[in-house]
Amino acid sequence: MSDLGIVIRPDQDLSSFPLSELKLLIVCGGLRTPLRADAHLRTLLKKAAENGVALAGLWNGAWFLGQAGLLRAYRCAIHPEHRPALAETAQHSQVTSESFMVDRDRYTAASPRGALHMVLEWIGQSHGAGLVDGISNILEFDASRDRRLNPAQHIKMAAPLREVVKLMETNLEEPLDLEQMSVWVKMSRRQIERLFRAQLGTTPLRYYLELRVTEARRLLQHSRLTVVEVAVACGFVSPSHFSKCYTAYFGHGPSRETRLEF
Repeated sequence: MSDLGIVIRPDQDLSSFPLSELKLLIVCGGLRTPLRADAHLRTLLKKAAENGVALAGLWNGAWFLGQAGLLRAYRCAIHPEHRPALAETAQHSQVTSESFMVDRDRYTAASPRGALHMVLEWIGQSHGAGLVDGISNILEFDASRDRRLNPAQHIKMAAPLREVVKLMETNLEEPLDLEQMSVWVKMSRRQIERLFRAQLGTTPLRYYLELRVTEARRLLQHSRLTVVEVAVACGFVSPSHFSKCYTAYFGHGPSRETRLEF
């Protein structure tokens, strides 16, 4: 079962599947996926790599690639909660803070949004930019950027602030608290708050909330997810709390949001 409660049933044992026919093998991690070594999975991943299959990891999936020794000299992405574990397990890899990373035949993503970018990158490399453009248009993918800072704004930010913003953008479903972020960027809470006031004119908590409610609006407009599912996907503890924040920001409740064609 996925983190959003979607039941996914495997229909074939990979051990019986000819690996030479695969182009991409993805290890799907998640909130409830324990970082536990699995000899069968390790063997399978190594055989896939030997057969020239591209390997990918979602959320904490990169840890299993690293544990199998398949990230040596590769750059990779993993959910911030598991970066220390991956850095310890795969000491010869470069664990980044990016939401996704593509390095040769290794594809890793730290978040759902990063996973979408990652897959589009693979599709582009395998089938060309035209198909990626078509998929992006169908999914209204560019709409997701409505809530994000444009690249020019990112460039003007101080490096530590960019790091905090990236952490926020890749952790909408399970929001981090300011203390956690301060540890990862090696700054105090007060230093982070001063940076936000000086460069963005707001507080970290307010900025984080704006990211989450704006992403919630995008999901409501461009997907068939229910209000409750959107609330969960954007890290709200309850539908009532979600409704209160959404109304305060947009002037109407999430149930009244216009559903657009997609």
